[in-house]
Amino acid sequence: MPEPAFDCVIRGGHVGTASDAYDADIGITAGVITAIGRDLPAGASEIDAHDRLVLPGGVDTHAHIEQLSAAGIVNSDTFESATTSAAFGGTTTVVCFAAQHRGADLMTVVEDYAALARNGAVIDYSFHLIIANPSEETLNAHVPALVAEGHSSLKVFMTYDLLQIADEKLLDILLAARRAKALVCVHAENHGMIAWMSKRLVEKGYTAPKFHAMSHPRGSEAEAFTRLIACAELIDQPIMIFHVSTAEGVEVIRQARGRGLKVFAETCPQYLFLTAKDLDKPGLDGAKWMCSPPPRTRDDQEAIWRGLELGDLQVISSDHAPYAFDATGKLSAGPEPNFKQIANGLPGIEVRLPLLFDAMVSKGRLGLSKFVELTATAPAKLYNLHPRKGSISIGSDADVVIWNPKREVTLTDATFHDRTAYTPYAGRTVVGWPETVLRRGAVIVRDGRVDARPGSGLFLPRAGGWAATPLGRATLEMDPERNFGAKLY
Repeated sequence: MPEPAFDCVIRGGHVGTASDAYDADIGITAGVITAIGRDLPAGASEIDAHDRLVLPGGVDTHAHIEQLSAAGIVNSDTFESATTSAAFGGTTTVVCFAAQHRGADLMTVVEDYAALARNGAVIDYSFHLIIANPSEETLNAHVPALVAEGHSSLKVFMTYDLLQIADEKLLDILLAARRAKALVCVHAENHGMIAWMSKRLVEKGYTAPKFHAMSHPRGSEAEAFTRLIACAELIDQPIMIFHVSTAEGVEVIRQARGRGLKVFAETCPQYLFLTAKDLDKPGLDGAKWMCSPPPRTRDDQEAIWRGLELGDLQVISSDHAPYAFDATGKLSAGPEPNFKQIANGLPGIEVRLPLLFDAMVSKGRLGLSKFVELTATAPAKLYNLHPRKGSISIGSDADVVIWNPKREVTLTDATFHDRTAYTPYAGRTVVGWPETVLRRGAVIVRDGRVDARPGSGLFLPRAGGWAATPLGRATLEMDPERNFGAKLY
């Protein structure tokens, strides 16, 4: 008998990409897509995808995995459990964090997180570097060395007592990133406004989880975005603004992009499907809905959807931050904490794609191609993982998800495979479900079971790429031809 033409053929599916949808077979050889066409020759194995959608594996570029918080709490998931959960949800690539804390050596931090991932990850992964100790050694020695090793994005926080980077150090980090050709990702909220509101609420006895939503004034987001963009424009450094939650924040980004600045932005399912009212639960139950920034209003949801449609926001990530509802997580400060003592974060790495598929494809909001773009192709491009990831195209890794577009699933706490043991979306019914998941040509999820060895996920080194490349538009103050000859870069 002749040798099979392919290792695997996905036969007869309706293929969806960020630009097209068509019926085709997909041929896979050595973990790579090597043919797309009709009536392809036989493969050594075959997957029947008739009446199914065949889509690129999801690319989730914002997830906290096995991460130590500034408060000293490790979130609930290991790399094995989080990436297994991701795979069940149709995500085959994740960019998570190597989190530096004050006083920590960034090289050691990255080595420690890399070791955890090598031992546990079942999908492919990369890292953002959280910078909380912007010392001269960190910025001038460690950042360039680590970017050269393939860690080409940095993250900074403009709020949180133990992580906050003030404006002067923010400028130092932006300049270091520009020199190293890295993208800077930012959690941007006004620290003073949040600290003031939090203190005021607690002093007056408003301590329940629902008051967390009030402690982050919506104006704190737009103000911080404006200040961040001004700093980035001064340095001519591209930025990614994380988890946009307000209409005013979307508008600030729209205006900046309208001026041609390299300002990119993401939002998350919690800002599209939850509101502040979800925190208003009896006792401490509202803690399960606490994240930062908090969910806002339905009007904000609509503004964010509009921003996604217009291209003001380019990515929908999970911001997976799993803290169990017990003493290891949300209740680590004791059985009766105030909202300031409760860990912020929601599980979301597995539910991201089903929620968005239901809204965008099943219910018709923005459509199939936009779903693929926002959840796979655009994040892969922005973080320089494309075309290896985020596409169904010749030469791409065979990270493929076969969806049953008609399958209805009512979400429960038991639906998901992370270690948080609850979901903030329990009780919702979604239409459309990822049933079979391939990672580099290997079937790792099928029939509700996972088949992937811990540590079989690969580290994805990446250079900064187009998104991290400065515009070359020096501001007056940084331009020697206009600033009296001062060379400040």
